[in-house]
Amino acid sequence: MIVSFSGIDGAGKSTQIGALQDWLAKSGVRVKLYTFWDDVVAFPEFREFMSHAAFKGDKGIGTPEKPLHRRDKNVKSWPVSAMRFGLYFADALKLRRVLRSIRKSDVEVVIFDRYIYDELANLPLDRRLARTFIRFLLKIVRKPDIAYLIDADPVAARTRKPEYPLDFLLTNREAYLTLSRLTGAITVIEPLPIEVAEAKVKEAFLQKLPVPEDGLSQLPALP
Repeated sequence: MIVSFSGIDGAGKSTQIGALQDWLAKSGVRVKLYTFWDDVVAFPEFREFMSHAAFKGDKGIGTPEKPLHRRDKNVKSWPVSAMRFGLYFADALKLRRVLRSIRKSDVEVVIFDRYIYDELANLPLDRRLARTFIRFLLKIVRKPDIAYLIDADPVAARTRKPEYPLDFLLTNREAYLTLSRLTGAITVIEPLPIEVAEAKVKEAFLQKLPVPEDGLSQLPALP
């Protein structure tokens, strides 16, 4: 079973991933976590160079005590957007290979911290070319059994993880919501308290469980 989590920076994806991973592991389910940037993307060194050397963005992860000013996915010039088409196609091919290797393993649930959706949200979704490209990539990449979009208030998200300007987070959030409507295959978890969001994530997961004879059906009922 393939599960993915997407959303703007600071939305709380890591918290929800950790909660779901712990719940599954405690239920005896063989679960493994993949991080899209570390385990999937093509040419990571080149992309790091573009972000830090070419675009002069900060390195690391922003915290309230140490805010950063990253410059990568928030760079929207046409040359960069055109380059993204090629890079995202390479990522889709790499993702296909990763998914094939997963099918050969004995892991029951694979959780992706970000997925191809998080890249597609960086494209100009109001342009026909971008929408055509998205439909093409979604035909060659397997959709997760359940894809979560952890929605969040951009102001609160930036307070937790100050890396990008607020105006970018606002437009990025709208891009995610547009993408969820475009794909018709993304489960949106609206902005909620952490515990309530966890329950929503688990409830949606249980609704997607395979047939009863699969070991995953032994998961406990929600409280």
